[in-house]
Amino acid sequence: MESAGSTDSATAVFVAHRNLLFTVAYEMLGSAADAEDVLQETWLRWVDVDLATVREERAYLVRIVTRQALDRLRALGRRKESYVGPWLPEPLLTAPDVAEDVELAESVSMAMLLVLETLQPIERAVFVLREVFDLDYDEIAEAVGKSPAAVRQTAYRARARVAARRPRGIASPAETRAVLQAFQRAVETGELQSLLDVLAPDVVALSDSGGIKHALLRPVVGIDNVARLLAIGWWKRDAERSTELVQINGGPGLLVRVDGEIDGVVAVRVENGYVTGAYHVRNPGKLSRVEQETAVSR
Repeated sequence: MESAGSTDSATAVFVAHRNLLFTVAYEMLGSAADAEDVLQETWLRWVDVDLATVREERAYLVRIVTRQALDRLRALGRRKESYVGPWLPEPLLTAPDVAEDVELAESVSMAMLLVLETLQPIERAVFVLREVFDLDYDEIAEAVGKSPAAVRQTAYRARARVAARRPRGIASPAETRAVLQAFQRAVETGELQSLLDVLAPDVVALSDSGGIKHALLRPVVGIDNVARLLAIGWWKRDAERSTELVQINGGPGLLVRVDGEIDGVVAVRVENGYVTGAYHVRNPGKLSRVEQETAVSR
């Protein structure tokens, strides 16, 4: 009976923090499927912990999930080396209120997750825990197995590397909505001038199919190149195509259907009234989280 009661208590604590733990793992890994595996591993370790010895349950759980995510992140790095074409994070359909938490929305955005891909595993963990979840250096040190002084140095390096690559500015919800609606109309009609009106001069387009579907094998850069690409269409010309405005990773995006079936998503980065990034995910293995909302939290 005592064991059952302990398991019930552990379950209640884990469930209370589950969305937070998922978000930590997802921001470190860029993959919802791998984040769920990490959560399962975290639960198996958590259920064996004597709760009477735990001073701060949230911090203890974050420590477990961080260590598991670091192990998985190192393994993922080797897997990505053999990935066919550009690799993009697994997109999430998120609730509209995620966009209201500007820092959370930016931290799970496609653009930021791609920036985080440039960091070493320890740098990524430290940056996420410090800048997104505001853990103190002592807590982070326990989570990553480094000294507080080493964590401070790592945090400084990670912030500098992210600052050099992060999006230049965050658009207001109204501005984002207007630009995305114009982008949607331009993509649906293929009208070149309409696309030129909404794309930034240095816009970048990336697509990810994992070699399973047709996709770009390298980034397309520049307004003229991207506009022509979108005017022609990333999708089959001989099929019925439709797009739906959705929230992808806390920001604007399009859910694309071909002949009524989900074919992919396009996450869009909007800055200063223009589209500066378009991230097209067609890999079927990465589309399971775009049919219903995934909860993320800090």
